[in-house]
Amino acid sequence: MTTVRIVVVGANAAGMSAAHTVLRAARSAGRGVRVTAVEASGHTSYSACGIPYWIAGDVSSGDDLVARTAQQHRDAGIDLRLGTRAVGLDVSRRVLTCEGETPGEVEYDELVLATGATAIVPDWARAAGGALVPGVHPVKDLDDGEAWIEQLSAEPRRAVVVGAGYIGVEMAEALLRRGLSTTLLTRGRVMGGLDDDMGDRVAAGIREAGVDLRTETTVKRLETSEGRVSGVVTADGDVLPADVVVLAIGVEPATALGSDAGLPVGEAGGYLPDAGGRIAAGVWAAGDCCEVEHRLTGQPAFLPLGTHANKLGRVVGDNLLGGDRRFGGALGTAITRFVVDEVHVEISRTGLSSREADEAGHDVVALVTEGSTISGYMPDAAPIATKVIADRTTRALLGVQVVGGPGAGKRIDAAAAALWGAMSVDDLAGMDLSYAPPFATAWDALQIAARRLAERI
Repeated sequence: MTTVRIVVVGANAAGMSAAHTVLRAARSAGRGVRVTAVEASGHTSYSACGIPYWIAGDVSSGDDLVARTAQQHRDAGIDLRLGTRAVGLDVSRRVLTCEGETPGEVEYDELVLATGATAIVPDWARAAGGALVPGVHPVKDLDDGEAWIEQLSAEPRRAVVVGAGYIGVEMAEALLRRGLSTTLLTRGRVMGGLDDDMGDRVAAGIREAGVDLRTETTVKRLETSEGRVSGVVTADGDVLPADVVVLAIGVEPATALGSDAGLPVGEAGGYLPDAGGRIAAGVWAAGDCCEVEHRLTGQPAFLPLGTHANKLGRVVGDNLLGGDRRFGGALGTAITRFVVDEVHVEISRTGLSSREADEAGHDVVALVTEGSTISGYMPDAAPIATKVIADRTTRALLGVQVVGGPGAGKRIDAAAAALWGAMSVDDLAGMDLSYAPPFATAWDALQIAARRLAERI
């Protein structure tokens, strides 16, 4: 029996999902496989999304963020090579070249690229020679988390967070809770994936908690003292004192290995796998290094989330030995929060924003409806604002955004299910959702918002 040689580059969500899935498929089919995984770092299968909560003190150790250890992967039959970086790829010869702890060439029959994404680091964050200015760091992997824990042990007093997307908002929460005077800068608006009227609600909560929030602001350069960052100079000429600076500007697909080998990438720089995960003969890709099909537009979209990474990794793993599993696309569903003392803001979205829907050619109609998370007479009732976006002509549901207090955010899942099923705004208004006073109003806030928009169309 021929043994299929499978090499996986990247040992986090997508890569290890593919590796374990193909092992299960091989056992089920009675096939022989040898799975080798190379990982540049010393970590596997961890929750990068949990790092801000580790920094905040909600998680006691980086080890708590690890879902499956290196030894557990090896016990399952994977030849896992940590500290090993893939530096060259010859697609025609089916050979991967590696450096590090396990250098040399690795031959493969099937290759899975699961190299993830890298944090965007602007030039102003680097000192002469290219290293990060001491005190300045991104928040992308467990090594970054360790670096932040070490920096905070020195008890800095002033922090500047650059970037107000999900990680930026979460890090502003973490640092404020740690007692640092915190400034949050963004070149646009807070939570740029939201419509402006919903992002403004998030901004109000962040400012109420005590963050110095500055929108439409760009960084020009850093000031240093004794070799460390001491301030952030904005393009407007303001100097913001800073003992530490968080880089939360975003991430970009890590695709140099494949693109240097001639594999195509999309407009966002990510690989473009088909629905089965294949990008070329003998080459597959999954995770944050990829662009995925947006379910509503049919176009590639860069949506770096662990949810997609795990799903597409499993699709690839099933297909490596001839399976026919398909990835169903993505809606951009996402959720986060900002919680400091009495300020509690939950933020979620799915589907298209008003701008995205307009750019996709829809006749856009949208409405924000304010309501209560649960029955107003209950002691835990909190405000919730729900924005529903639809097509005026077809009445198709296009997107939903939610900003509100405790219990508001996860309502986005019902909206995502409605979008996944291609429902109309009328269908959403009529769905059979649960009700009891401690959980919802008789007409749930999501349905009230959909009904009011339907009446307006």
